[in-house]
Formats: sequence, structure tokens, C-alpha cells
Amino acid sequence: MRKINIFDTTLRDGEQSAGINLNFSEKLEIAYQLERLGVDIIEAGFPAASKGDFNSVQEIASKIKDSSVTGLARCIQKDMDAAWEALKVGAEPRIHIFLATSPIHREYKLKLSKEEVLRQAVESVKYAAARFPIVQWSAEDASRTELDYLAEIVEAVIQAGAKVINIPDTVGYAAPVEYGNIFKYLREHVPSIDKVSLSAHCHDDLGMATANSLAAVEAGATQVEGTINGIGERAGNVGLEEVAVALHIRKDYYNAQTNMQLHEIKRTSDLISKLTGVSIPPNKAVVGQNAFAHESGIHQDGVLKEKTTYEIISPDLVGLSSNAMVLGKHSGRHAFKSRLEQLHLDVTDEEMNRLFVQFKELADKKKEMTDEDLAALVLEEKLSKDNRFFELVSLQISYGTNQVPTATVTLRDPDNETIQEASTGAGSIEALYNTLERCVGDKVNLLDYRIQSVGAGRDALAQVYVKMRYRDTETSGRGLAQDVLEASAKAYLNAINRVVYLSAKSPILQ
Repeated sequence: MRKINIFDTTLRDGEQSAGINLNFSEKLEIAYQLERLGVDIIEAGFPAASKGDFNSVQEIASKIKDSSVTGLARCIQKDMDAAWEALKVGAEPRIHIFLATSPIHREYKLKLSKEEVLRQAVESVKYAAARFPIVQWSAEDASRTELDYLAEIVEAVIQAGAKVINIPDTVGYAAPVEYGNIFKYLREHVPSIDKVSLSAHCHDDLGMATANSLAAVEAGATQVEGTINGIGERAGNVGLEEVAVALHIRKDYYNAQTNMQLHEIKRTSDLISKLTGVSIPPNKAVVGQNAFAHESGIHQDGVLKEKTTYEIISPDLVGLSSNAMVLGKHSGRHAFKSRLEQLHLDVTDEEMNRLFVQFKELADKKKEMTDEDLAALVLEEKLSKDNRFFELVSLQISYGTNQVPTATVTLRDPDNETIQEASTGAGSIEALYNTLERCVGDKVNLLDYRIQSVGAGRDALAQVYVKMRYRDTETSGRGLAQDVLEASAKAYLNAINRVVYLSAKSPILQ
């Protein structure tokens, strides 16, 4: 079978989604999970875009060893220099440079002729190839580029030293047959095409990203680029989980396979959903909560008799289990630690001690602790341990249908001083957030508030996501607790603490 490389751009193209803003520790957590997932290449960011992006890419490149780490750069020398400084510490440094080639981009964005674009592409590839062992060159908006010109520039950059050629459907314009034919044309009209790997990068503006990516594989592409959960600019990128599972289920048709550890898909999807605050639609292929649900009586009857009548993907293939080990208040430290190891939730001894205390406290309140609960606890611990500057000590909410909701909050501030305030609001959350605003002493503008349960049942954990503006900085935060109001307070403080951390503690996040 042909090997298809998986190029994950969740940390670069995915983070460009409106409303997503990942900090350093979150990016590193995602990178580790992508490595466990088995993606071949991780595009960690755009090093020249900001100091924070540079430092994140550099740190990820130094820590990730089982996946190649790359960064994006324009065909500009300073971009490529920044990429080299960030990526040279990696196990396999590679650079991804791009230049638009379509008539509309040449005329209105670049204001360059065909000859000027070709010359800039060749010079940039030569410059990058002098440092990087692997240079990937992308023809931005390739699907709207004249085929003869696209073939000409692809041949030129291959001669200049490019090892991977990416043919993006940048605005999701192409139809599957049309997109596949671009790859066929290049294979027939570019003399040096056998010297490089052809890559597909599809956006989902017309809902055809998965179909287009698979059409490219049929037509000879050996690399597919995308994101987990399909996040990205506008309508997003192709969901890599869909491509990988499709190639696995239909290997009889595509005769191609990936190195992705499919059983890590659901865990990766959930992690990225939590960190980005982007919910997974229930009907999302492969990872949606309804992907393996059967409502129709006819379907239920068929599945009970033989699962494959209506279930072409088994839940355990992507990491879902109907028989998850259940931990409760009588479970001991060994069972708790063992389950974390089975779930590949790596924690230090110090984290283990704190988590076990939290686990026992929650287990006293809940009937059972699911794998989702454990994953959520570990995630909360890892994300909060380095930026807990305002710490929630206690809160009390008074609410009744015939009284004004009132909140009383006690915090410990960054100087370890105790702050206690009270305020009212039209509802419990407003009263709580009005009180917290008084505690932090600055105006806070709440932009978004979302809540979802982790697991099922009356005693499910609540996870709250907020986005706000604080000290002229847009920030986001998450909170996890069994009580919705406590989770709301934690999310608020998590967002505030990010700004405190950014301004006072860690230049790496700037």
C-alpha cells in the first residue's frame, strides 16, 4: 500500500480560526498529543508572525521527536531566517514556504507578473534549501491557477531544491474531479515530478474538503494537510480524522494507509475542542457524539443483530469504548494511577498527589468517575498550575425567584493577599462576574460564555469557556467543577490569569 503522510496544521491554520487563541502551554499539550496520534509533520506555527509564535515553535521543535516539526514562512528572507532559528533545534527541521500563483492573487494582492512570481519562488526555495534539509513549497490558490503556469513554476521550484510541493485549494473552490485532475496534470506535465512528494491542502468553504483530499490521494498525492476537527480559516480545513479513517475503512479502494494511531483520534479531538473552545457538532463524522448513535428502530434492530449493518466504523477504532473502567470513591491511588497510565495521561508525582486529592473529593460527590472525567481533571491541572495568580478561595451565591441574586467571593491575589467582595446582578452568573470584576480591580468586558457537561448524568462535571477583554487584551479561559457556578468562577479567573501571566511572568507568551 502507498504511504500517505499526514501533515497537521492545527497549531497554525487551525489557530487562525476566529476566536481561537492558544497560549504556550496549550500549544505544547496539543503537540504532545499529535505526536501520540502519529502525525508525520506538525506545523507548529508561523515563527515570523510574533515573538510568542517564534518561542512556541522553537519549544515544540525541541521537545517533539517522533514527528517532524515545521513552520510557515512567506517567500521573504526575514521569514525564512526566523523559521530557521526556531526550527534548527528539531529532530528533522523543515520549512513550509508559500507564494500565491493565481491570476486574482497576482493582480490584486501581489501586483506581480507571472515572471516575477516565478523568480521570487525560485530564489526563496534556493535560499531555504541552503539551510533546511526539507523544503516544502506551496502555490497559494493553486486550484484557481492556470495549469500550464502551475506546471511551469512547480518544475522551477523542484529544480531549485523543493522536496514537497503543496497544491492548496485555498478558498475551497474546487470540485473533487477538478482537484484530482490538477494532480494528474502535474504528474503528466512536470518532468521532475517524481523527485518530490505532492501534498493536498483543502479548505471546506463548499463542504468538499474531505472529498477533495481523497480525490488528490487517488490522483497521486502522497501527503494530506489538515487539522483535527476541521478547524481553520472561514469554514475550516479538512478534518484529518475523516481522511485517516476513510483511508483505513476503504483501503480496498484507495490502496493507501497512514501512520496515524486511530485509537487516539477521539482523545485528540476532545483535547483540541476543550482548548480551543470550539464545540464538535453532534453529527460530525468520526468524532461527533452522534457518530455511533442509533435512533431509528430499524437501525437499532439491525445493529443489535449485526453491527456492520449500520456501523461501518467501530467505536473502539477511534478510541471510544462502551465498557470504560469505572473508578469511584473506594478506588485507591494505585488504581487511579494505573488508569491514568492506560489513558496515556502523563503526570508527575507532584501532579499525581494533587490530582488524587481532587479525584477523591469528586468521587465522594459523583456516583462514578469516567475516563472523560479523569482526562478533564488532568487537563485542568496542567493548564492551571503555571498561571494561578488570582486563586479562588470560596464563593457563595444567594438566589431566589423573589430576591436579588447576590454573590460573595474570597480570592487570593498574586501577592498572596486575601480579597473579599460582594455584588449583585440580574442573575447568578452576572452577580458572580460583577463580584469578580470588583476583586480584580479592572474593567472586564465579557465577550462569550459557554457551558457544557463532561460525561453524562446529573453529577457530570461542568466545563465553562469564557472569552473576555481585560487590560486591553482579548483573552479566554476554562473552568472545570461539578458546580456550574464554581466552574464559571474558575473560567473567569483562568482568563484573567493569562493576562497577568503574559504581562508580568512570561515573555515567552508575548
